[in-house]
Amino acid sequence: MINRINILRIIYAVCLFGGTCTHVAIVVQHGLFWDYGGVPWGSALFWTALTVVDPLVAALLFVRRNPGILATAALIMIDVLHKLWITVQFHPPFLKGVAESPAMMAQIAFLLFVFATAPMAWERVKS
Repeated sequence: MINRINILRIIYAVCLFGGTCTHVAIVVQHGLFWDYGGVPWGSALFWTALTVVDPLVAALLFVRRNPGILATAALIMIDVLHKLWITVQFHPPFLKGVAESPAMMAQIAFLLFVFATAPMAWERVKS
């Protein structure tokens, strides 16, 4: 049944799939062990791992709906905070680095969207 809850989950999943496509393209172009232009190895590992984590979280949205919403919110929050930290460390000045990155702006928009709509996507347990 298509309702508000399912529509929001579909939107979340489509956005996560977009991230998956980006990470797959990077792995195909640069290989599994690319350093993303010189970032610390933990950051490169995190971004490469998103190639697998993003689609797993998207699937979780439909298999275990409420945990999928929590995982989506946590994942995008961690991803945005991490990318903001990388921007501060490696691409100063901070606001210019963020504003000049369409991918960063899209991730922030997705973060805001998830946090604004997650309560509406949450499936109430019937008592």
